Amino acid sequence: MANPQNYDNQPLEQLKTSALDRRLSIAKASLNIGRRWATNSAFGLFKSKEEKAVQKQAFMREQAQYLVDELGKLKGSVVKIGQMLALYGEHFLPPEITEALQTLNSQTTAFSWSIIESALQTELGDTIHEFDIDHTPIGTASLSQVHRAVHKATGEQVVFKVQYPNIADAVDSDLDLFRQLLKVTNVVPQTRQLDAWFEEIHDLLHHEVNYLLEADTTELFFQRFVGDRRYVVPRILKAYSTDRLLCMTYEDGVSILDEQVFALPQERRNAIGQASIEIMLREIFEWGDMQTDPNFGNYLIRLAQKPDTQLDQLVLLDFGAIRQFDDNLLLIARNLLLAGVFHDRSKMRQAIDQAGEYFEFFANLSDSVKNDMVELCLLASEPFSLPSRNPTIPPNVLDVHGNYIWAESDLHNRVIKLASKSATSKSFSVPPKELMFISRKFIGAYTFITVLDARTKAHDLIAKFTSEN
Repeated sequence: MANPQNYDNQPLEQLKTSALDRRLSIAKASLNIGRRWATNSAFGLFKSKEEKAVQKQAFMREQAQYLVDELGKLKGSVVKIGQMLALYGEHFLPPEITEALQTLNSQTTAFSWSIIESALQTELGDTIHEFDIDHTPIGTASLSQVHRAVHKATGEQVVFKVQYPNIADAVDSDLDLFRQLLKVTNVVPQTRQLDAWFEEIHDLLHHEVNYLLEADTTELFFQRFVGDRRYVVPRILKAYSTDRLLCMTYEDGVSILDEQVFALPQERRNAIGQASIEIMLREIFEWGDMQTDPNFGNYLIRLAQKPDTQLDQLVLLDFGAIRQFDDNLLLIARNLLLAGVFHDRSKMRQAIDQAGEYFEFFANLSDSVKNDMVELCLLASEPFSLPSRNPTIPPNVLDVHGNYIWAESDLHNRVIKLASKSATSKSFSVPPKELMFISRKFIGAYTFITVLDARTKAHDLIAKFTSEN
């Protein structure tokens, strides 16, 4: 959720939530896009092939940004759809579209207090008077914004995550509108993969707008981390929560990008990084459900005031994007990761062959592409591989204690370079969306630790999930 500490824009006084309003906005954008395409095509009639290619790329960037600007005005699930496609659409959307969609994450314009107060009144009724509520939000997003409050009787500090009015009712129509708008742009292929992703987004959105489900998930993770001082999860106040409103304890902390975090001693940053990665491993090896949104805004760091006796803590804030994976997928993910831990090519190939029993994507790969994937997976799992088993780890990536130096690894670029070899194969297609969710989670975790400039020890990360002790 975006942090609106400094607003450049005035709070919005009106929210277009009616189907007619939103359809008119999309229709207007579609008409403008159509006109632009016609004009651009006319100007390109007498240009060379090379000139047309350059013109098309520049025009597509311009169209993509226009599309994003129009979506940003609507807020709600239309923006959320765009954000999801920005995260997971790189395999089937043009890069100009995904790059522009990624800017939707910076939409921080809040709605006026009058709109939020009305929503709170509807959900809380007379109990709204039990709280002193700050009119200025501490966070905004496409579906909701967060306001801090104090319970008058107890003095307890809480936050209200308030869903924008009527947003949940607009999910299905917004999905249809978004599909129409993408179709009009003529830059997004209308493929089976795109259809599958819209079905997935449909299910995710309906899950995200049901705050009682999020409340249950938050309570589940609260119980999972009880007694582990490295983590903080807000406590849900069920008496003041509904399917459109979440009330939970206020948990303070600083952003991972805060200068105080960068100034921490290496050992403390290492501990935070180790804790963040362990969550992902437990999701795969123990729980079977995963927070699939890698947004930095979903985490805070609570710095220890007395480092000699206290631990720095990772504050986990948002559980709306939790996705449950079936046992077959989890077994595949575990086998792939364990093969990487021991840098075992034959085990990695077995895991990929096994995946072909459940996913057409793997079954259709040629033998040579499967071998390429073996190398790709071995490289991607490098931070988890035991140095004694993996002679390919670059020497500069390990410190004198055998810790993996994430910020020096250049792992993302090395993986992208190797992946491009397989992606050009005719037998390569869009990976299963389930694996793309897990892949995105890994990328988010990698980025988190790299920005944190933490170092981790593979043995300590993986020992509890393997026979390697």
